[in-house]
Parts: sequence; structure tokens; C-alpha cells
Amino acid sequence: MNDQQRRRPQGPPGKQGTTGKQGASGKPGKPYRRPQRDPVRILAFEALRAVGERDAYANLVLPGLLRAAEAEAAKKGRQFDRRDAALATELVYGTLRGQGTYDAVIAACVDRPLREVDPPVLDVLALGAHQLLGTRIPTHAAVSSSVELARVVLGDGRAKFVNAVLRKISAHDLDTWLDQVAPPYDEDPEDHLAVVHSHPRWIVSALWDALGGGRAGIEDLLTADNERPEVTLVARPGRSSAQELRDSLPPESTEPGRWSPYAVRLAEGGDPSAVDAVREGRAGVQDEGSQLVAAALAAAPLDGRDERWLDACAGPGGKAALLAALAAGRGAELVAAEKQPHRARLVSRSLAGNPGPYQVVVADGTRPAWPEGAFDRVLVDVPCTGLGALRRRPEARWRRRAEDVPGFGPLQRGLLTEALRAVRVGGVVGYATCSPHLAETRAVVDDVLRDDRAPAAERLDVRPLLPGVPALGDGPDIQLWPHLHGTDAMYLALLRRTA
Repeated sequence: MNDQQRRRPQGPPGKQGTTGKQGASGKPGKPYRRPQRDPVRILAFEALRAVGERDAYANLVLPGLLRAAEAEAAKKGRQFDRRDAALATELVYGTLRGQGTYDAVIAACVDRPLREVDPPVLDVLALGAHQLLGTRIPTHAAVSSSVELARVVLGDGRAKFVNAVLRKISAHDLDTWLDQVAPPYDEDPEDHLAVVHSHPRWIVSALWDALGGGRAGIEDLLTADNERPEVTLVARPGRSSAQELRDSLPPESTEPGRWSPYAVRLAEGGDPSAVDAVREGRAGVQDEGSQLVAAALAAAPLDGRDERWLDACAGPGGKAALLAALAAGRGAELVAAEKQPHRARLVSRSLAGNPGPYQVVVADGTRPAWPEGAFDRVLVDVPCTGLGALRRRPEARWRRRAEDVPGFGPLQRGLLTEALRAVRVGGVVGYATCSPHLAETRAVVDDVLRDDRAPAAERLDVRPLLPGVPALGDGPDIQLWPHLHGTDAMYLALLRRTA
């Protein structure tokens, strides 16, 4: 039975008068009260249901729901303002980030395994738990608003269950609950961290291996994964600059990038769609880690010509747009290749207006449509588990499984091998992933360099190409981290083809 089949009607019909029941005195019972519809919490519930039922990503489904809520409010002569949108966003993302912790707390408050609780009921309970344990919303408001939401979307019967569970949760604060539901660190460090920081155990283990450090490093990283990421803009060279972006906005609304010369950080609540340069395509929204990947590849030293660049996995186009702008500044051309036609269209949209020559082609990087040695610089930003972007896509941590990791390996190795064939001798390939998992980073590069069937290549030291960026490790590859650099956990290796 799927989620949709398990769902009950959306609540009782709107009755008037009494419930029809009589007490011992023969007097009618209390009048029926319609549930109060809270547009913010209904929107948050619908977003969680889309994530749970359709495997949607919150960052893709939420904007459409916000626009629909604004339009519905306008029809009724009301306003769905920025504060409402901010609260809905916090409820959705906060609930998804804290899902593992909240599930452990909910499990301690119900008399059955969570798998036997209908998913829509769990979503309402998790929303309520986040309000109680993860926000400053007063306890009575968190409980009453969640019960009213349950009456609207689940019906009065299950709303009573929601009320009973949330009242149990409200008896303690988060720290007290964690003392009760998380195993002691000394007995099972990974399980303890998984519950306290709301990550699956296998991800905790993989991140800890990638860090190679002690407890402080892993706790700092897991904490950073649960923080709201900044909105960072990228100024596309030749069309805008970071200083121009800052000058076009109120001084208090922006900060310079930490490491990238093209980056501008928006203050909390800043709306990139309100920036003229973003609307006009002269700038875009891009994490600073992605900007550093493109900048490092562009800065790598070459012998000989520097005329043709390739982005072999270009969709949806953020890195391609920056690379195209950097290439244009040197009179070079970028070829942006993307296997999926709909993603290729997104790439075309991102590159529109670039001052220099470029091409967007629908092509599979493992079966290239270009001759060997055709390019001077190649970026291959491979498909991966996305464990480096859990701040932005918190639902991915619950969707991925440990067994997914090996499935990416053959594709990643194939793409890197073909990227080395696509570059000329003396040219440079950048291998990038938005995952710090060792099986997707160093292991892939090591395997390809050892493979006699792949073109011969040598590693370049990436660190000197990112001046001012600290904590880049022992090299020659670099791994960026949310807790150290404020970026997604991007990995980059640079390889020069030698034969």
C-alpha cells in the first residue's frame, strides 16, 4: 500500500451546530469547530509530502508552492508576505535537516514502530517536533498550530494522536531528549553522532573517513551540514564584477566572497531574483566552492595553445557560465556538453549573452562527439552522491544509501578517462565532485592514473592556484569543507596529460 492509498479524507465536512452526541445530562455536546487553516503550515506540509511521495527536491518544489500561496492569498485580499515565506522555508528545511533526530524523539513517544505510522502523520509530527525543539516558537503555539494542521490534512481522529504525541515531546527540550534517545558516545560514536546531528550512520562514517581527524572535526562538519547556507552570487567576468554587484545593492545587504574574486554573499533573507545583474544573466547564484573549481582550472599553467575549453558534464550550467566568461577573456572558446537535452537547454540559458564564442552540444561524455586531443582545458564535474551539498539538499541524506556509492564508480572513471583523451598532450583536466566520499574522489583519480588503457597523466598541485584559501590539506588535490571554508564540500584534482 503506498502513501496515497493510506491517506484518509482531508478532514470532516464543515458541519454546523453540535456533534450530535449527548452527555449524561442529556444536553448536547460542544459545538463543532472548524479547523483553522494556516497557509504557512499547510504549505510546509505539502512540500514535505512532495519530498516523501514523489522524491522531489525541496529547493525545486518550494518556490512553486510559495508562488501559489502568494497568488491564493491575493485572490482573497490577503497578503502572503516575506515573513510567511521565511517561516515556511524554515519549517521545510529545518524539518528535513532534523528528520533523523526528530524521528528518534517521536519513536520514544509512540507505542508502535515508526514504519507503522502513516507517512503523512509522521510529516505533521516532524513539523511539530521541529517547532518545539528547533525553533523559538512558543510551546503552546507549536502544539496548537500542529494540531490544527492535523485536523485540516489528516482529520479530527488522527489529530488527537498528533496532539498526544506532541504534548509528550513538549515535556523536554532538545538536549534532554538527546540524552535519552542517543546512544552514549563512548559506546557507539557513529550512532551517537548520527542521532545528535541527524545524519544516517553510513554518512557519518564516510565523512569521518574523508576528514581523517578526531571528534572535533566531524562534529564541526555535521553541525555545518545542518546550518542554513548563504546565498552567494557569482559575477561573470566581462559582463559584471563583484564590486559592481555590491555597488548596486544596499551596503548592509552584501558581503564580499571569502575566497573567490567573483563572489558576493547576500545577507540573510536576500533575494537574488531582485538583483538586476542576475535577472539579466550577467551574474548568477553559485556556491563559492563551485567558483573556485572553475577558477583553479582556468589558472592551471599550460604549455602551448589555450584556445578550446570543454565542460564535459555542463548541466545545469553554473560552472559552464563562469568558464565561458573566463575563456572569452583570453579569446578562447568553450564547448559545453550535456547528455540530457532538457539540461542542455538550461546550459544554453546560463550561457546566453556570453561575450565570447561558445557552443552547447547534447553529447555523452563517455562516448564523446569530438576527436581525441581537441581541447586545451577540460572540466569533468561528474555525477555523484551529492554528499557535499547536504546543507542545500538535506533530503538527499535520507534518500541516498551506502550501496549507491559503488554504482557511480564506473561512470566517474569512464568520464575522467574520456576527459583525458579529449585534452591534448600538455593540456589540463579538472576532475570535480560535490562529494567528499573517498570512493568518489581520490580513489577514482588513483584508479584512472593506474589504468594502462587511460592516457598517461600526472597530478598538478591545486593549492597554489587558490591563493589565500586555507586548510587545503597535503595536496596535490584539494577538498573544500562547509565547516572550514563555508562552501559545499567540493573536491578537485587537476591532471596534465603527458602522453
